[in-house]
Amino acid sequence: MLKKQSSTEETIAAPSTGYDSKSKTILFATDLSPECRAALDWATILARNFDSRLLIVHVEQPFVPYGGGEIYSDQLFDHHSRVLLKLLHEVKPSNPHVPYCHRLVSGDPATEVLRLASEINPYMIVMSTHGRRGLPRVFVGSVAESIIRRASCPVVVYKSATVNGQTPVKENPQEVQS
Repeated sequence: MLKKQSSTEETIAAPSTGYDSKSKTILFATDLSPECRAALDWATILARNFDSRLLIVHVEQPFVPYGGGEIYSDQLFDHHSRVLLKLLHEVKPSNPHVPYCHRLVSGDPATEVLRLASEINPYMIVMSTHGRRGLPRVFVGSVAESIIRRASCPVVVYKSATVNGQTPVKENPQEVQS
């Protein structure tokens, strides 16, 4: 079941079983990249160890208009959101006992993650970083850095190791014991 909140351009999916029974929330921000998989594994471990639920969030950045000022129909935007929502629903904790919920939000990633965090007051924010340097960072900016500087709760940022430019993916990471 999906619910579109018109005031904030936010789509909320029905939570998994047990989501409402947990009092603490860990906000997991994802850009849907492969690097986020390892960060999700850590968020899952933290949620299990702190008896928390996961709120899995992706921020859809609005389309930037082309130089000619072309206008696109709402059908294109709706299709793009549906595709992103489908991809977001594939992001699930590896531990089936960790309750979770998905949210698709539209806007600037750092601003929207911080807005959502101020609304729900999470126990912590977990996210990954690409670790860009030089010109890519100047042009793209650092969402993780902005969130770390402005968040009112702890922020865990995971940077995955790379081997020959590839990010190794572990099928079953060892879980941290509490």
